[in-house]
Amino acid sequence: MLETGIKGKMVITVDEGMTAKAQGSGRLMVYATPAMLALMEETAYRSVEDYLEEGQGTVGTKVSISHVSATPTGMKVTCESELVEIDRKRLVFNVKAFDERGLIGEGVHERFIIDNDKFLRRTQEKLEKEI
Repeated sequence: MLETGIKGKMVITVDEGMTAKAQGSGRLMVYATPAMLALMEETAYRSVEDYLEEGQGTVGTKVSISHVSATPTGMKVTCESELVEIDRKRLVFNVKAFDERGLIGEGVHERFIIDNDKFLRRTQEKLEKEI
C-alpha cells in the first residue's frame, strides 16, 4: 500500500559521463546538476514502483533542488528519497544527495501516478495531430 514514509536509496560512482562538461551544463569535470537531478528522480520513482498497481508508473512533474557542493569524478554519491505527501495521484518526495564528504544537494520532487499505456497513447497522439 502506498503511504507516506516510503524511503528510497541509491548509490552511484561519478564517472566522466556524469560531469557538467559531458552533460552540457558547464565546462568543468565535476558532477553535473542534471545528473544529480536524474539520480534524485530515479531514487524517488524506484522507491514507490513496487507499491503501484499493474500497468501504472510515475512521471516527474516538478522539482526544486539546490546543488550546494561540487563532487569530483570517482567519488561515490548516495541519494535518499522519502515520500512525504500523497494527494490522490500526486506524490511529493524530499530528496537529498551526499558524496563521501557530506551533503551536495537537496530539495523537493513531485511525481504523478499514471497509467503507462494511456499516457504513452496520448503522448504518441501528438505526432498525429495537425498543428
